Amino acid sequence: MKEMEDKIHEEIKSLSQSGDTLAEEGKYDEALTEYWNAFNLIPEPKNEWKATTWVLAAIGDANFLGKDYEAGIDNLSNAMYCPDAIGNPFLHLRLGQCLFEMEFLDQAADELIRAYALEGEELFSEDDPKYLDFLRTRIESSK
Repeated sequence: MKEMEDKIHEEIKSLSQSGDTLAEEGKYDEALTEYWNAFNLIPEPKNEWKATTWVLAAIGDANFLGKDYEAGIDNLSNAMYCPDAIGNPFLHLRLGQCLFEMEFLDQAADELIRAYALEGEELFSEDDPKYLDFLRTRIESSK
């Protein structure tokens, strides 16, 4: 895997940390601005960098928390083409939640099952219990 220039990597991390702080304050639009600024610094082809995975994860998380589920689906789906994304429980969780909110229930179940299989019930503990309840209905109906 290619190495990113230290200066660029540090700027991406700094912008991402700023975005994280804003997201924690509930300022999702402002957080997204910081995350997109970080994303724009990632060299092409963007899908070859681990930084793209975590920046798109942060963008998708901010989309979800800001209730822009359609954008969350787009950004988290794009993250899945980047290094170490497939098998990342958090990415599968957030993508599944966005899909659930947009009523793509079969795809939501697929992603939420992946998240659950990788990390278990603990991963769902800080979110609305409706996602785990939904997953339980899908698991029980498949028995």
